[in-house]
Amino acid sequence: MELLKKVGKSPLAVSIFISLLVCICVIGIRSVRSLEFLELAAYDYYLRFKSPAITSYKPPVVLITVSEEDIQNYKRWPLTDQTIAILLKTLGSHHPRAIGLDIFRDIPVPPGSKQLTDVFSEFQNIVTIKKIGDDKSSTVPPPYMVKNLDMVGFNDIVVDSEGLIRRGLLFMDDGETQSYSFSLILAMLYLQAEGIVPGDDETEQHNFKLGKTVFIPLEPNDGGYINTDARGYQFLLDFSDIKTPYPSYSLTEVLSGKVTEEAIRDKIVIIGTTAVSMKDFVYTPFRKDTETDNKMYGVELHGRIANQLIRSAQEGSKPVRYISEWNEWSWIIFWGLAGGILGLLGRSLWRFVLLAVVSISVLLLITYMTFIYGWWIPVVPPAIAWLGSDAVVTAYNSYRERKDRAVLMQLFSRHVSPDVAKAIWQDREQFMDGNRPRSQKIIATVLFTDLKGFTSISEKMEPQILMDWLNEYMEAMAQIVIENGGVINKYIGDAIMAIFGVPVARTNEDEISTDAKNAVNCALAMSDKLKILNDIWKGRGLPAAKMRVGIYTGELIAGSLGSAQRMEYTVIGDTVNIASRLESFDKDSTLVGPEGETMLCRIIIGEDTKDYLGENFITRKVGEAALKGKDEKITVYLVTGAVERGSARG
Repeated sequence: MELLKKVGKSPLAVSIFISLLVCICVIGIRSVRSLEFLELAAYDYYLRFKSPAITSYKPPVVLITVSEEDIQNYKRWPLTDQTIAILLKTLGSHHPRAIGLDIFRDIPVPPGSKQLTDVFSEFQNIVTIKKIGDDKSSTVPPPYMVKNLDMVGFNDIVVDSEGLIRRGLLFMDDGETQSYSFSLILAMLYLQAEGIVPGDDETEQHNFKLGKTVFIPLEPNDGGYINTDARGYQFLLDFSDIKTPYPSYSLTEVLSGKVTEEAIRDKIVIIGTTAVSMKDFVYTPFRKDTETDNKMYGVELHGRIANQLIRSAQEGSKPVRYISEWNEWSWIIFWGLAGGILGLLGRSLWRFVLLAVVSISVLLLITYMTFIYGWWIPVVPPAIAWLGSDAVVTAYNSYRERKDRAVLMQLFSRHVSPDVAKAIWQDREQFMDGNRPRSQKIIATVLFTDLKGFTSISEKMEPQILMDWLNEYMEAMAQIVIENGGVINKYIGDAIMAIFGVPVARTNEDEISTDAKNAVNCALAMSDKLKILNDIWKGRGLPAAKMRVGIYTGELIAGSLGSAQRMEYTVIGDTVNIASRLESFDKDSTLVGPEGETMLCRIIIGEDTKDYLGENFITRKVGEAALKGKDEKITVYLVTGAVERGSARG
């Protein structure tokens, strides 16, 4: 329990605790996919700004498109088997490494069905499509004329919730057999001529290796995804060739003989529709607008996926990789703790804004640079954790400081000078212990004042007149204490107890000496003020007053006493007792000055105080006195004036 109380008093410990709570909340919010859309948006921006690597690699993909104009030219859709057969035979004669037909042909479209079947028997490098489907789309079986089902790939694509394509598929399992994707089969046919065949990763047999690259399957919580549908063998598309247009020819151009063999030889040729009426298009992070010419058609998407696979196999370029979920949590907690710790430095809006701009900029720079090098590290959750921790810790510290300031002002605001109050606040971390001032041993000077004969004076005055008279006296003396750097500790009837050297502890002899001099100067100023007050009171018909002052310098214990509802800053120790005894020393004697004159204010100090005064004041040794409650005698001195003022007090 004591340990918890001690930890609770540490701003750093509390800030760390708050930061951990914020991080847990952020991780919890992230786990329900509330931040996924923001993280994916950040991923999209990084993908757009990532500059493609400079390479000699040239995409081996050629697109054959069936446009709206082509459909009008042939006056029908779907195209007949005969038209498809002629197209495939023409392309096959130009010796491409692979031909991809991205057009469903699960049922015959006569005339020319036999002719189309014969073409597939003649050319063994033609890849066609099927659709496995899911709960949102129906299944489309393989083409009727294909005998070798190994040359049929699925063209299913993974669409994220915003309608964007970020992921590719290598394999899918329909519950009976494992199928290859349309793009993967095309890429493997192309690479086969280079002597590159797929295999298993040497370190992890379940990972798919193609040439120089191992494709690690996407898991449900990889990157910015949370509990996403990761069925099949998925990987992230890099779209690094997005700015490179692929050679494209229309159906009409091919069938009219305008496409040369050189344009097709050793290439991957993919046939697909770009007719607007077919709606065979997708959105990518690069093309998200609703305008038609900003869409990516399916035939191009399959070509770019195949090209990424070929490039990865030949050059070793890896798909985007991800850190583990535990590392992601550690990453979020790190930034949350950093925000909380920096929140201790905030304490103002402009500092919060400055730290936020700098820290988030650093986070963006780190995550962007790691993205360039192929790693997707979350940026949104750590940013929120940083901002949340910083904001909450800053708010907590502001509240704590307001509370501490209120306590300090409650204790000192009316009893110290503005400079002392400012020093107290600036040194509050060392000065405060929780919600109360920290107890400390100090060397300070204590000043006691008392009015001589106050009892007899009070008996002759009306209560209200007496209180007004006494308040006027107290107000004047309190102001003098504050002006001389003292702290009024308490009022005791007509007496005042002031301390010089608190609450900020003195660290050297010069500072202690200054406090002693301030205390004596304060007493002399009180004497001057009392003379003025007596003249004022005399004019009003009020009684004059005389003062006794006792001053002593020594060790004290300073701290706060009382409950949370009523607390008082005070000092205790033998020094307080001696100062009090000096004030009342021989109190029944007449206040007589050095030349026998009656004194308005008698100032008695101890020898320890005199030692700190140097030669700045005029003093007279009274002698050694045995003070009440003290076994040892105290050497007592009477202060009659200040040397720098060049006069004695009468």
